[in-house]
Amino acid sequence: MIGIVVVSHSAALAEAALGLALEMVHGERPRIALAAGTPDGGFGTDAARVAEAIVEVAGDDGVLVLMDLGSAVMSAELAVELLDEPAPRVELSSAPFVEGLVAAVVTAAGGGSLDAVRAEAEGASAAKREHLGDDGDDAAPAPTAAPGTDGDVVTAEVVIVNPVGLHARPAAELAGLLGRLDADVRLANASSGAGPVPGASVLGIISLGVQQGETLRITATGAQARDAVDAVLSAARAGFGELGDGDTESG
Repeated sequence: MIGIVVVSHSAALAEAALGLALEMVHGERPRIALAAGTPDGGFGTDAARVAEAIVEVAGDDGVLVLMDLGSAVMSAELAVELLDEPAPRVELSSAPFVEGLVAAVVTAAGGGSLDAVRAEAEGASAAKREHLGDDGDDAAPAPTAAPGTDGDVVTAEVVIVNPVGLHARPAAELAGLLGRLDADVRLANASSGAGPVPGASVLGIISLGVQQGETLRITATGAQARDAVDAVLSAARAGFGELGDGDTESG
C-alpha cells in the first residue's frame, strides 16, 4: 500500500481534510503523514518536515504528496531534493486538495498503485464539474472505460436502496470493496444511462448520480469477476452499511 503525505499551510485544515477522507475508509488505512503549519502553530510549510513525513510513510509502493497552494508546492519540491539516497519513489500531485485527498485515501486503501492513486486524485473534480454542467475545455472528464475483454463477463443489476443514493460514503465503501478484488468491474446507472465507470473509482461512482430506486448495472471480468458481482449485490442490498437491519431489501 502506498503512503500519502498531506502538505498544507494550516494544521487545522490538513487535519480536517484528513478526517473527512478517513470517514470514507472502513478497512485498513494507508500510511498518512501531515506536514502542515509551523512548529509554533502558525501558518506555513517547512520542506524539512515534508521530507521527514515522506520518509515516515515510505514503503516499497511509493509516496503520493498532496499540497494546498503556493509555497506548499515549492516546499514539497525541495523536500524531494532533501531525501537521502536511495530515495523512495515520490510523486507530487496537482489534485484539488480536499477532493483529491479523499480520492487518494480511498483508492490507496483499496490497494491502488501509486499511478492509479495519483490518477484518481487528479480526476477528483470531474464529478463536481459534471454535476454543475461545467463542460469547458479544461474540464477533466469523468473516468470511463469499456469493460475488459479477458475471461468471462459477469453482469448483474441491483436497485439502490440508500435514501440519498450512492453519495460519497457508500461510493467509497463500494470502491474500497472492489479495489481489493482481482476483477475489472464497470458500473453504470441503468436508469439514467450514465457510465460505465471503473468500479474502484469513488469519484466515478459518485458521477453516476445513482438515486434511491434507480438501478446499478455491474459488469465484471477477471479471475474474481463472480466474487466482485456477488460482493456488490450483497453490499447494495444491505445499503452499504447505512441501513438498519429492518431497512434492507432485495434488488
